[in-house]
Amino acid sequence: MEQSTATAPQPTARRILVVDDEITIAQSVAARLRAEGFTVDLAHDGPSAVAAVASAEPDLVVLDVMLPGFDGLEVCRRIQTRRPIPVLMLTARADETDQLVGLGVGADDYLTKPFSLRVLAARVHALLRRMERAADRDGATILVGDLRIDVDQRRVWRAGVEAQLTPLEFDLLARLARRPRTVLARERLLEDVWDWADAAGTRAVDSHIKALRRKLGADLIRTVRGVGYALEAR
Repeated sequence: MEQSTATAPQPTARRILVVDDEITIAQSVAARLRAEGFTVDLAHDGPSAVAAVASAEPDLVVLDVMLPGFDGLEVCRRIQTRRPIPVLMLTARADETDQLVGLGVGADDYLTKPFSLRVLAARVHALLRRMERAADRDGATILVGDLRIDVDQRRVWRAGVEAQLTPLEFDLLARLARRPRTVLARERLLEDVWDWADAAGTRAVDSHIKALRRKLGADLIRTVRGVGYALEAR
């Protein structure tokens, strides 16, 4: 009996858009990500980055802040209005204000130049895994005091007023809301929400907590110094 030689269809490679006006850096990042099995497109200025997102519909964007045309913050704003898309932002400065602004316009994570290509690849994998988990999670409504979270529609209301959250802000809030009034360590939140643990990354947690307080109220999340955060909605 002749055996079939048909093979199962291979999954389509995830597509990453790398945006950086420094050609050497862009090509190095692209080479590393292609070695990780991704399909990679390149853009080197703000307008071409927005156009590439519209045409190629990447699964994730690696985005430098400083770009010609218009900067990475404006790119992030524009692409997030089309559909939620994970963004790993690259910045030449470690200034917290720059990072807060980037996270505030929809970036999910950031790396400060110079960075390790190995760390960048790990962050990309972690962001994509987080998005996959969010897509597969069973729909539910979480009610904590005057806070309502529709997990299926990914919408949030406090006292009847809807707040517009970025994808990562939503996931962080939902994680805290599933265990209200329980203190969750920053490292635990990094593992559960970002899917990676890195002491330096606790600043990313702090930045997103600040964004949630700004959008939903300063009394929403309690800080336990040296430990982490707890949701305290009443």
